[in-house]
Amino acid sequence: MRVFSILAAGPGAIAATLCALALAACGKQHAPMRVDGGDAKLGMRLMEQYQCGACHAIPEVAAARGTLGPPLAHFGRRSYIAGAIPNLPDPLTEWLVNPPAMKPGTTMPNLGVSPAEARHIAAYLYELR
Repeated sequence: MRVFSILAAGPGAIAATLCALALAACGKQHAPMRVDGGDAKLGMRLMEQYQCGACHAIPEVAAARGTLGPPLAHFGRRSYIAGAIPNLPDPLTEWLVNPPAMKPGTTMPNLGVSPAEARHIAAYLYELR
C-alpha cells in the first residue's frame, strides 16, 4: 500500500506528501453555487434593469460603476452578505427581495425584486468568482 510506504519513509516524506497535496489544491476553483430556478444570464439583465450598477461596480453589467455599495466582483467567493449573513442561496435571495428586513439600517434599499427575480440575480452573483 502506498500510504504505508509513505509512513515507513519517515516524517520528511509525510511532510513532503502533505505539501504536495496542499499545492495541488491551490488555484482550483469550485463550481459556482447553484440556485434552484436561477438563470444567471437573466440575472445579469435584471441587474441592469434594476440599475444595481448605480451603487455597485458589477462585471459585465453595462454602466455598473457605482461606488456607494461594495464592488460585486468575486461575490461568489464571499462568505458573508452585508458582513453578517451567510452567503448561501436562500439567505441571498431573501436579501435581494428585502435587504432592510434582514439587516435593519442597511443602505441597500428594497427595490421590489420578486423572489423569482432574486433567484436569477443570485445565480449571476454566484458566477462572479
